[in-house]
Amino acid sequence: MPRGVTEHARETPDQIAFIVPDAEGGLATRTYGELNERAQRLAAVLKARGAGPGRPVASAVRNGLEPFEVATAAAMAQAPFLPLNWHLKSAELTYLLEHSGAAVIVGHYELSDQLPDVAGVERILIGGPEATVDSYEALISAAPANDTLDSGAGPELVFYTSGTTARPKGVVHAGLGNPEVRHAAMGGQAQLWGWTADDVYVMSGPCYHASHAGWGLTALYVGATIVLPERFEAEAFLRAIEMHGGTRSFMVPAHFIRVLQLPESTRVATDVSTFALVVHGGAPCPVTVKRKMMEAFPDTAFHELYGASEGGATRIGPDEWLEHPGSVGRPWPGVEVLVIGEDGKASEPGVDGIIYIRPPSTQHFSYRNDPEATRGAWLDDAFTVGDIGHLSADGYLTITDRVSDMVLWGGVNIAPREIEEVLYEHPDVVDCAVFGIPDERDGEHLKAVVELRVPVDTEVLAAHVRERLADYKVPHEWEIVSELPRDPNGKVLKRLLRANPSPAS
Repeated sequence: MPRGVTEHARETPDQIAFIVPDAEGGLATRTYGELNERAQRLAAVLKARGAGPGRPVASAVRNGLEPFEVATAAAMAQAPFLPLNWHLKSAELTYLLEHSGAAVIVGHYELSDQLPDVAGVERILIGGPEATVDSYEALISAAPANDTLDSGAGPELVFYTSGTTARPKGVVHAGLGNPEVRHAAMGGQAQLWGWTADDVYVMSGPCYHASHAGWGLTALYVGATIVLPERFEAEAFLRAIEMHGGTRSFMVPAHFIRVLQLPESTRVATDVSTFALVVHGGAPCPVTVKRKMMEAFPDTAFHELYGASEGGATRIGPDEWLEHPGSVGRPWPGVEVLVIGEDGKASEPGVDGIIYIRPPSTQHFSYRNDPEATRGAWLDDAFTVGDIGHLSADGYLTITDRVSDMVLWGGVNIAPREIEEVLYEHPDVVDCAVFGIPDERDGEHLKAVVELRVPVDTEVLAAHVRERLADYKVPHEWEIVSELPRDPNGKVLKRLLRANPSPAS
């Protein structure tokens, strides 16, 4: 089987790689031949601007053809690919570009004000006047064609993940700089989920998300077609499946909830009989929500994953899940899951503890330029992302809580400490605590409890955060208190704040 964009371009150049909305409200397509030729030209541009081994190409781009075109070109330039959330503000992007050592950032012309001017980082802008020196289309058109460049298994991916720290941590996977290791990893994913060139992958989430980007690159690796809407809308998602014969998608529970909110008549009137596989993860899925999805789409197999950017852990198929509702399954091939109690020993079946994941020896990771965080994640040869749960006697994992303060909003990780540090910059904030509270649709949303020197309207506090951080990091609920509860060591007792909710302001 051909492997990767370049091989598919040679074997089946007219195969459709992408179907996307165009500027006129219609649809545009790009073939594997077109994708490969443009990526080869773009690779020459990236290399000329400093991209290469150890010098990533960053992409802060909305859903469309460009993120995967940039990723393919990065692979040809032998540079890592760093997908970034285009909602981030300039200061947030500055940190990521500097910390990652990026050589180039590709972004939208209309968002150029939020793309930082970082020393040593070149900018390429999509959609701007082609007369400018940093125009994406003009640079591709002027670049020499080089049909010797090969996309191979795709790029080495670099992801930054939020957790307990104020700054995102860059996940570096051992060995993935080696093209043959990437071939083995991509081939394993393709085999595990039965990908073929006949698949039509309907994308539900943003290209900067690890799971959505990873599945999109897997689709390109096997020569499948990607249907790429700009954003997720439940009815449009189902219509895209019907129109293009969609066969599979990766989703998060928030997508399920939005689909289930559609009138039943709308769902029934849409032919999704080709839709064979959904893999979901990113956040815990309520049992009732998953059961309703399985009932509403009986021809679709719903498989659940548990893991993180640091590594995959478990999976569970639909038949298994019906026997073990609420479980996230058993370990992947070659992976072991451990549950460690407070005494440092393995917990008995059914007893909660911290979940540790022991990956194959070739799949260890570290946090870029952060040995302390790396040491904190690993216990011998197993790592944790701070989740709590238990194993059943027959090895099925159930997640019950988290050690860390990390908030999962619609499958996106948010570090409360980052928001707290921004609030502390406000001159009238004495003390604050930010945490997640349950949300039926999005899993969790953010609440901020604040102690003030003088009265300040919460809209002012929200604007203060919005100026410095991406909009999705602005708390949804606010509470003003006279004093935050702390333990004798000075740690804020967030469990008390969660347990005693006050009316939202």
